[in-house]
This record gives sequence, C-alpha cells and structure tokens, in this order.
Amino acid sequence: MIKFLDLQKINKQHKEDLKQAFERVLDSGWYILGSELKKFETEFAAYCGTKYAIGVANGLDALILIIRAYKELGYFKDGDEIIVPANTYIASVLAISANNLVPVLVEPDLETYNLNPDLIEKYITPRTVAILPVHLYGQLCDMERIMEIAKKHKLKVIEDCAQAHGATINGKRAGSFGDASGFSFYPGKNLGALGDGGAITTNDELLDDTLRALSNYGSHVKYENKFKGVNSRLDELQAALLGVKLQKLDEETAVKRQVASRYLNEINNAKITLPLLTSDSAHVWHLFVIRTHNREELQNYLSENGIQTLIHYPTPPHKQAAYKELNHLSFPISEKIHDEVLSLPISSVMSSEEVDTIITVINKY
Repeated sequence: MIKFLDLQKINKQHKEDLKQAFERVLDSGWYILGSELKKFETEFAAYCGTKYAIGVANGLDALILIIRAYKELGYFKDGDEIIVPANTYIASVLAISANNLVPVLVEPDLETYNLNPDLIEKYITPRTVAILPVHLYGQLCDMERIMEIAKKHKLKVIEDCAQAHGATINGKRAGSFGDASGFSFYPGKNLGALGDGGAITTNDELLDDTLRALSNYGSHVKYENKFKGVNSRLDELQAALLGVKLQKLDEETAVKRQVASRYLNEINNAKITLPLLTSDSAHVWHLFVIRTHNREELQNYLSENGIQTLIHYPTPPHKQAAYKELNHLSFPISEKIHDEVLSLPISSVMSSEEVDTIITVINKY
C-alpha cells in the first residue's frame, strides 16, 4: 500500500539531528519558555519575513489568541463579524465563535478553493472587523486584492497559514501579508512537530506583547496577571525539533513541487478535475486535491490498487452539528467541493516508482 503520508519515513530523514536536539533539551533541565523556544521564534520570524513569532500550543490556539488579543486591545468586541471561507477546515470558524464573534461565511473560488475576493465586499457590514483568509491545501490566497479590500474598509487581516508554510507571492511569504497570522505544526503539516504545536507571526509590537502574556496565563511577570489568559505555549522540546526541520523545509517543499508537477502534467482522465496552480511559488502542496463526481468509487478503486487516499474535508462547517445555527445556509460551491474532493499521496519521501503507479492507476480509472 502506498501510504497517504509516511510520517515515519519523513522524520527518519532527520533522525540524528532530532536525537541531538532532544538530548540538548533533556540535558538543559529547562523545558518551558527557554532558549530553544526563543531561538525557534527568531528563526521562524526571519523565515516568514516578520518581526515577531510567538510559539503556542497548536494552530487553533494561534487563531483564537489573535482574535482574543484584538479584543483586549479594543479592536474587536462580542458580536463583531469576521469574514471566513465557507469551505475551510472547522478550526478557522471555531476560532471566531470561541471569542464570541460571528463567522460570516463566503464562497471560495471553485478553481483555487480559496476565498473569492470578488465576493468579499458583498458581505461587509458595519459590524465587520476582519477578514480571515485560509491558504487552503497550501496555495496562497490572492492576498494583494484581499489586503486592498481590507485597507479600503479599515479591516484587520488574519491569515490562516496552517497549510502554507513557505508559500510566496513575489517573494513575500505566507504569514507576512496580514496583520497577524496563525500557523499549525501538527505532525502532518509541511513543517510538522512530533506532537502538537503552533505559532503566530506579526509585525505589530503591541500585539506581540499582548499575545505573549495571553498565552502565558495573562502574565509577563510571574504571579502578576494582566489578563485572564490561558496556558498555550510551544514547549522547548517541540521548538528544538521544529528548529531542525525548519532548516530542510524548502528542500522538502521542492520535492513535493516535483511530485505535484508530475501529477499535473501526467494525470489525464476526463473524470478527474486537477487543482489549478496560480504560480509555482504560491503553492507548497500540503495536499494535492483532485475532484470527481464519483468520489467513493474512485477512492475504493485506488484502495484496491494499493493507494491510500483521504478526504479533506467531507462536511463543510455550516453543515456540522456544532453549528446548528448555520445548518439552514446554502453554499453550493463549498458543498460541491466537500462532496467531490479527494487527496492523493504527496510527500518529500515518495519514490518515483510510487508516483508512476499512482499516475498509471488513475489514468486507467
């Protein structure tokens, strides 16, 4: 069976360096908010092209904390609205409702799967305070247009970069376009920890200062609590391990781009819709997502032929039981995407023979 994602093989590439990093942390005797975190935050901020990076417990917390910080700073309040794509993973929406703000769902572009800039202004109301674009599957949204709209209407932009580590437009990386950005280091991400982890990037010094307190019980100084904060910190071990993997991220992305290029150029089946690539640098291929009207049949066929696939995602947020208040809404494009998408194996450790097999099998479907 060709695995959808072989994490053991991916991490084995870094085994010796990861072991050294683990031993360094173990021997230090300091496991929370220490030198490894500071080092990784500095390196990740430099990689993204921002002044600041704040390590947090996971990608959802990253988004929740950004919105929470803007509430503490007086930019947002309960009942305000944030525009978010209707076809995103539920975490993007949870971050909004967790802060007692209102998610305003907007259809994506059917070809890119990202938030459609042409529709955004139709959904802006006097209560709108921000746009939360999601770089879904690893391809950057049209950030230049989104930033223009945000500037025109004086809105904050919060990037969801959970799937887009290292993607660029004109040399500018994911996480450096908006006012603040949230990243996930879930093990399966392009930059994955060996456990949960996340980060926030920003150029705003006051926001950075607020976030560091909020994520540490609301405290800058031990036992002095400025805010009703939470415990959401990237620990020393994960920071050290991520620091190792960050050094190889661009190399691994280059391999994934080669795999994606082969898929795009060699898969030739009228029953399958391939993803639209806006530019090579704008996509880091966290996922390679195709569409078909007969998804279950295709997935079973691929499985029978030794190819593991996954569905990202079968049910849109507005049809989830968690959002009963949104169940009555209709977003035909999003629903079509969720009904038809299927993710093929793609990673930096796939062999050319595995890629050959996948292409051959799909073309015979």
